[in-house]
Amino acid sequence: MLPMGNIESMTVENTSIGEMLAATVPMVRTLNLEFLEVTPERAVLRLPDQPEYHNHIAGPHAGAMFTLAESASGAIVLSAFGDQLSRAVPLAVRAEIGYKKLAKGPVTATATLGRPVAEVIAELDAGRRPEFPVSIAIQREDEAVSGEMTIWWTLRPNS
Repeated sequence: MLPMGNIESMTVENTSIGEMLAATVPMVRTLNLEFLEVTPERAVLRLPDQPEYHNHIAGPHAGAMFTLAESASGAIVLSAFGDQLSRAVPLAVRAEIGYKKLAKGPVTATATLGRPVAEVIAELDAGRRPEFPVSIAIQREDEAVSGEMTIWWTLRPNS
């Protein structure tokens, strides 16, 4: 899960999402994740092929692919709801991942938001703690889907 302790002091307008996550989430830096695209509707991150993060069959380790997908979901959440950080903290509440095909080489995670931003903010405005899914496809260079993940996020109102 993304610890957002230091992120509230940053502004989405003045800092790229990739820079924000790299500054506040050490695993993003550790895995050398690359931010290819980040919008409120879609985030695309890439995990380079790095032997130090391989599994026993010379592909990206399942934990590295999980972190890649979770980071892509965090990027889209920050892009979509970064303007709400003064009143709510985004938190991942649960995740499910399925590994579909063997991955070798670099892999890319594409995250998409599962609910309209305005709908989620309306729930927050009404005093509720909204939950929303982010779906992520993990693909090999040949574009075959090697994994799929869904992470449910919430915006927890600040006390």
